[in-house]
Amino acid sequence: MPPHSIAPLAAATAVAVVLAGCAYRPTQPNASTYFMEKQAEHERMVNERKDEVIRDLAMCESGGWGPSERPIYGGRGAYLGRLQFAPRTVIAYAKRRDGTQLTYKEAADLAQDYDRAAELAKYMIFDLGETSHWPLCGRKIKLAAQVKEILAL
Repeated sequence: MPPHSIAPLAAATAVAVVLAGCAYRPTQPNASTYFMEKQAEHERMVNERKDEVIRDLAMCESGGWGPSERPIYGGRGAYLGRLQFAPRTVIAYAKRRDGTQLTYKEAADLAQDYDRAAELAKYMIFDLGETSHWPLCGRKIKLAAQVKEILAL
């Protein structure tokens, strides 16, 4: 490149850098955005605590949490899944939660599906305040006290 063509290129580059620097204006978060971010952060923290409680309950009830490769049975087959739901309980609370009328088989399938059963348990425990469905493990993990603490957040 000839030396006389470098000067215009350097000048154009300098102008572009200056203009780019002038165009950048960092935005200041407004109060509404800040509040929404803090609220979302708070909701995430509360939901994480709820998930921890459900994991603790599942660990106590069935010795594990999360999906299982095999169906889990307890109480001579009366209770199903990690959270040890009776199918009739699933039927009653699914209907109460959203009006869904489940068959016995559908209720048994829901009880064996950790994620769906955990959502139902959260509804029962945190929305309805019903911790008595897990009497032994509820006492062992201090379920009522944890629920009270989380709801106070």
